[in-house]
Amino acid sequence: MKLSVLDQVPISRGSDPVQSLNNTLKLAKITEELGYNRYWVAEHHNTNGLASTSPEILMTRIASQTDSIGVGSGGVLLPQYSPFKVAENFKTLEAFFPGRIDLGVGRSPGGSQITRLALTDSVDKSLREFPRQLADLQGFLHNTLPRDHKFRLVKAAPRIAAFPAMWVLGLSERGAINAAELGMGFVFGHFINPNNGKAVMEAYRKHFQRSAGPDRQKSMVCIFVVCADTEDEAEELALSQDKWLLSVGKGADTKIPSIEEVKRRNFSNVEMKEIEKNRDRCIIGTPEKVKNELIRLSNLYQTDEFMIITNIYDFEAKVHSYRLLAEAFDLH
Repeated sequence: MKLSVLDQVPISRGSDPVQSLNNTLKLAKITEELGYNRYWVAEHHNTNGLASTSPEILMTRIASQTDSIGVGSGGVLLPQYSPFKVAENFKTLEAFFPGRIDLGVGRSPGGSQITRLALTDSVDKSLREFPRQLADLQGFLHNTLPRDHKFRLVKAAPRIAAFPAMWVLGLSERGAINAAELGMGFVFGHFINPNNGKAVMEAYRKHFQRSAGPDRQKSMVCIFVVCADTEDEAEELALSQDKWLLSVGKGADTKIPSIEEVKRRNFSNVEMKEIEKNRDRCIIGTPEKVKNELIRLSNLYQTDEFMIITNIYDFEAKVHSYRLLAEAFDLH
């Protein structure tokens, strides 16, 4: 099994964005040494707790500080942007770091309506255009736009022979089919909503067509993981992630709280039920427990690669979680 990393560059309470960005560079180097396959960074806007706003810039820094690990976006919010400009950004990255770049894109609006309008410079773009944008993005990357396309004579530069791998991030059968019909890789967001995941992955496999992308189906599943030496330790570390997910769900403060702060908090019955529900998005426990659960999900989803996201308060504990997981799967 292959393991990879998704990093939202979370900010712990009492820390700051600069420290979080530096932690991202540290974690990328460490996980490369541990044998992780890819390191992807997310795109989030207008939130005080996540410092990953510009995947392309972060990717450039990470790729220049590492040697072999795949580096990608998880993902570029394509509905807000020009497929042509995204293609040029990622062809430039591919030119600098050949064979290491993944272009992951999502259909997410990127936040509130006012945030989205700020991203599009007040142009009210429709999310229904996503399938067309995906096809255009692929066309610009591979120079395969149809002859009757209005931008057929516009060529994305630099004009290099290699292309970044394209992935679609999604939660629905519709998203999976969009990826499949264009021959792109697909990432299922178990960490956002695990419901219907098996049917979504089956839809991807059923509808896959070879296109300008890979010659075979490529899929990943992204999931929250907190791994520690003991079950009790893992549960305690996960308290900060529990509270963070609760706050994210409410649209509240998105900085990650300390364990002590969480322990001082009295949760309502409604909040406790929400925390319990959120645990379906996570695996929390010892290396053996996490490994067994990932193997079970690998069989369920019929995929051999998981993207791991660990949003806990303490950075060293986060590093240890990734290290324990690498050892459990003997990634080297």
